[in-house]
Amino acid sequence: MQINDKSEVKSYLANSTRYQSMTFRRSGNSGALLPAISLGLWHNFGFVDNIQNGREILRTAFDLGITHFDLANNYGPPYGSAEENFGTIFKNDFKSYRDELFIASKAGFDMWPGPYGNWGSRKYLIASLDQSLKRMGLDYVDIFYHHRPDPHTPLEETMGALADIVRQGKALYVGISNYAPKETQEAAVILKRLNVPFILHQARYSMFDRWIEDGLLDTLEQIGVGCIAFSPLAQGMLTDKYISGIPENSRAAKTLTYLDTDTVKSNLVKIQKLNEIAKARGQKLQQMAIAWILRQKQVASVLVGASSANQLKDNVEALNNLSFSKEELTEIEKIIA
Repeated sequence: MQINDKSEVKSYLANSTRYQSMTFRRSGNSGALLPAISLGLWHNFGFVDNIQNGREILRTAFDLGITHFDLANNYGPPYGSAEENFGTIFKNDFKSYRDELFIASKAGFDMWPGPYGNWGSRKYLIASLDQSLKRMGLDYVDIFYHHRPDPHTPLEETMGALADIVRQGKALYVGISNYAPKETQEAAVILKRLNVPFILHQARYSMFDRWIEDGLLDTLEQIGVGCIAFSPLAQGMLTDKYISGIPENSRAAKTLTYLDTDTVKSNLVKIQKLNEIAKARGQKLQQMAIAWILRQKQVASVLVGASSANQLKDNVEALNNLSFSKEELTEIEKIIA
């Protein structure tokens, strides 16, 4: 699927006021500043999706001051298609803004057949990034992540590959994702010895998934690395979508997704109670859920997906109210504990 240059889509000129309302946060002890809300291209940007809708979402994001676009080698479907579609949109709309963008890719999950298309070997990581750069039409990414720990490859090999990727000029910074606290600490030691700028840990975090509070946030604080939270809305549960049940066309109602009807039903009472607190704050549930994550000082950014430009605008409005009273936090804790 490609953008049809003969279509009625107008050429893009970014909003001149795009930086006036976005909040930027420092990632750990680094010089990198990230928008408090970043855009993830995990869903809605593959060949199975409407590329013009993706183009509108990306334009809206940048117009709102979102400079960080997060991809991975196997985002789609099919694998690689999100990067390829992004590359097409980048060439048409964002090439002149390259130095204002902070673009990420990752490798670590299944990508191509055989022993060299998965996990964390030097061969896989370097080959994968070369492919990603070609698909996106980029000379470099701003940050490249190892997407998950590899229990079979020595950590020194994986981190050494990340170091060489930086030295080759293919990435400015490196990060890791889905690493436990101990693994994160060990990776940090190696990368510091190699003098490589390790600035971000991408971790799943939401009101319904709080594993990073059990040691990881403290570890990141100690080593001076920021956190970027993905799945902040628990695959859509922390939105107003399921307040009255499970809509027919919702993610939970579909097969082959990361959310099922049983999970939604088991959390429905919590969702409804949280929604009442959000309404009292003058927010939608999804906005409060994002604000709740940003209360953590180690969190540099919250990574949101979007199926439409309006949905993205709605999420960004979370930044209008980031403060919580002690009473609100106590009540939320009673619900989600």
